[in-house]
Amino acid sequence: MGCKMEKQILRLISFCLMLIIFLVPVETYAEKLASEHMTKTTELRMPSIPEKMIRFTFQSGYNFEYPDAVRGIYVTGHSAGGERFNSLIDLLDNTDLNAMVIDIKDDFGYITYVPEEASPYKGISKPYIRNPQDMMKRLEEHQIYPIARIVVFKDSVLAENRPDLSFTENDKVWKNRRGEAFVNPFLKEVWDYNVDIAIKAAKMGFKEIQFDYVRFPEGFERRDEILAYGTGDYHGGDRNNVQKRVDAVTDFVAYAREQLQPYGVDVSVDIFGYSATISEAPGIGQNFSRISENVDVISSMIYPSHWTSYFGISKPDLHPYELVSAYAKVENEILSRLENRPISRPWLQDFTASYLGAGNYKVYGKEEVEAQIRALYENGITEFLLWNAGNRYTQGVNYKLE
Repeated sequence: MGCKMEKQILRLISFCLMLIIFLVPVETYAEKLASEHMTKTTELRMPSIPEKMIRFTFQSGYNFEYPDAVRGIYVTGHSAGGERFNSLIDLLDNTDLNAMVIDIKDDFGYITYVPEEASPYKGISKPYIRNPQDMMKRLEEHQIYPIARIVVFKDSVLAENRPDLSFTENDKVWKNRRGEAFVNPFLKEVWDYNVDIAIKAAKMGFKEIQFDYVRFPEGFERRDEILAYGTGDYHGGDRNNVQKRVDAVTDFVAYAREQLQPYGVDVSVDIFGYSATISEAPGIGQNFSRISENVDVISSMIYPSHWTSYFGISKPDLHPYELVSAYAKVENEILSRLENRPISRPWLQDFTASYLGAGNYKVYGKEEVEAQIRALYENGITEFLLWNAGNRYTQGVNYKLE
């Protein structure tokens, strides 16, 4: 009798120890993942329910619904944090526009809001968006779809602070004719720097991360043998310099999308429109098809003013409908060949390019903006973004053309 009871007690103790061994580590690990908001999507199997998986994904606390089709505008950090934000919200409330692309890392490399004191980005932040939480709450209240714009490889701030991550000439950071510096797409440290900023934007509540300047500097094919820079994991091998640049840019996009997957955000990339008309842009490293295969949304910048004589149109800025229609046909043909076709959401022109000189430009207003939208709709493209660097958009436009 006593022996039997001792065996029962021993079995009970063994069972309790097994519970401790299996359950305590799972709970501790789960708490750790939740506190870090996960670096990747993780599935844990509970011993008591072998087929049930617990998935941890980050939740921002905001509720944004993807609209019927994104029709958005570009918003600088200054506008998002200033008085103009009110008028831009009014514009979206009273039209069929429904999304904002807001600068979170701008064209100079600055973060457009001030993060917490311990943040490694505190020193490169600007107080343009004084209260990001209030901004996100207002976007949620008005159901304005939030997209965070992050300028990647054009980054004068990082280049000056870390010349080893940039391109140098005579031991000085190389800059283009506009005085802009770039950082090196070959280096994974640069990738992680930008992806980390993107993750912070996702945690703020943005539903999409839009990467801009995902490329080498323009005309880099004329400088690649002159400038000093590292090639990281792309050093050596049988690939030529053009192939290495294309691989680096494409690999960054794929890597960024993978790292952002646990945060429930879409990834989009801005790309030169002409990249769709050639096999690959040799200097800047953009291959339209390969980038498109690794994003949720592709946003070609097809402002008529940015084309020279193209598609048989000698002065494209004077013919917004014809230019956009011709481009849309080319893009549709390319995207139709992809197994996983992204959403097409081109950037359209809502500004006047007077810098082109007399006879080469026209004043853009309601008619010109609607002409570009019509060209997209007629080619089955229902999403678009409007660019105006000063965030002053044409009044009275019928964005759905109904």
